[in-house]
Amino acid sequence: MKVMVLVKATQDSEAGLMPSQELLTAMGEFNASLVKAGILLAAEGLKPSLHGKRVRFSGKTRTVTDGPFAETKELVAGFWLWQVRSIEEALEWVKRCPNPMLTDSDIEIRPLFGPDDFGEAMTPELAAQEADRRRQTDARS
Repeated sequence: MKVMVLVKATQDSEAGLMPSQELLTAMGEFNASLVKAGILLAAEGLKPSLHGKRVRFSGKTRTVTDGPFAETKELVAGFWLWQVRSIEEALEWVKRCPNPMLTDSDIEIRPLFGPDDFGEAMTPELAAQEADRRRQTDARS
């Protein structure tokens, strides 16, 4: 199963405070252990929401809002994409993670949908389109 592991933003990350060399080293070692275990598919940090934009969809209308965004607890500061056997395995890995922030922080684990999760709505034609898209994007990475 694939899971997205979301590092939630803090006031410090939203203020643009960068991690120390010690934290960067610890996170680098943790990421190396994920690679060695064969579960890391992607990992990135995100700039503060000051640099972002939101698009609100309402029917055919699109409304763009420039960052920063007020609710820090709702923001994401970084992520990993992991291939694991279970959410319990992902949880065990997160428990080993150094605190990715300068203060108390939260990490959220969310399973990704797979084609089987969509039931009858995922027709054979749509499944073939999805498989083709995955082949194309996998070839780029």
